[in-house]
Amino acid sequence: MENGGSTITIKGILSLLMESISELEDEEGRCVKRVISLGMGDPTLYSCFRTTQVSLQAVSDSLLSNKFHGYAPTVGLPQTRRAIAEYLSRDLPYKLSQDDVFITSGCTQAIDVALAMLARPRANILLPRPGFPIYELCAKFRNLEVRYFDLLPENGWEIDLDAVESLADENTVALVVINPGNPCGNVYSYLHLMKIAETAKKLGILVIADEVYGHLAFGSKPFVPMGVFGSIVPVLTLGSLSKRWIVPGWRLGWFVTTDPSGSFKDPKAAVPTILEQTDESFFKKTLNSLKNSSDICYDWINEIPCIDSSHRPEGSMAMMVKLNLSLLEDISDDIDFCFKLAREESVILLPGTAVGLKNWLRITFAADASSIEEAFKRIKCFYLRHAKTQSQTIVDL
Repeated sequence: MENGGSTITIKGILSLLMESISELEDEEGRCVKRVISLGMGDPTLYSCFRTTQVSLQAVSDSLLSNKFHGYAPTVGLPQTRRAIAEYLSRDLPYKLSQDDVFITSGCTQAIDVALAMLARPRANILLPRPGFPIYELCAKFRNLEVRYFDLLPENGWEIDLDAVESLADENTVALVVINPGNPCGNVYSYLHLMKIAETAKKLGILVIADEVYGHLAFGSKPFVPMGVFGSIVPVLTLGSLSKRWIVPGWRLGWFVTTDPSGSFKDPKAAVPTILEQTDESFFKKTLNSLKNSSDICYDWINEIPCIDSSHRPEGSMAMMVKLNLSLLEDISDDIDFCFKLAREESVILLPGTAVGLKNWLRITFAADASSIEEAFKRIKCFYLRHAKTQSQTIVDL
């Protein structure tokens, strides 16, 4: 089963979209319109999203102490691992120890470590579609067969658990769950996560819980860590400082075995201050900003007939919208839509093809309100410019 995005990467297509805009510069090298990117999940591009002073001071103090310029242990500094264990244990019915925690270079390396550890001859792994393309790349590098199960937009992007059961066999090693959802902006309920855990237990596989957007939930459902169900099924939790603390460039991630029954044990600095001393008001401010931005996106989407989102975003920093090509005169697919939008309006969106869902779009709402408003005004102008006339639409029907 093919993903449809296997030959394309998020950064690759965003770079091509930016290059297409650079062709529209005037004689002095200035873009005709200010570029607004709602394609990359990097909130630091906008001044309304900044990390805490505690984080900056902690890193500064660590650097100036002259204690952390040498090689660290392969699994990470003991105090860092201990701090992450304590931080994650706040939301679990059991306590993690530093031995459960391994430090990685961002969540991307955590993904690679997890898949490398599970790889064996003829093994396969179950990935969500749409999802995060890095999983497919790492799986193929490790000779893991990839099998895709669909997320169901009509059910708030819940996992199709019947499909999971039909895809799994004796060589399936794990099921990947991304919560809060990237790229869909959904948050799974406690009940759905429990059903996922019970399904994985029934199939005899473990769960890889990608929680890089952990706690970035601003809808009706609270964020529930998959590790809560670690007594039902072994869980490998992946996370990082990147999103919640708004420091993606720091590349500080972790790989954690949340497995209180011990069934997975046999195969085998500045961070404490940042985790322990960041004031809750910082997190609340971030969530309020993300909710406000996502609400603006959702309201605008309802004003533009060629794009549709059946569910208001509840978490993470992005959402998926469906593209209705039947309302557009000269747009062939999602990639064509995004390139023409970039050239004509200097607005960057990510084609859904890049995350495994053709003729959808991923819109990142980690941006300031004025930029989002301006971006959608341009998208609406783009739609009106390319919209079919009423008679054309009737003929197509």
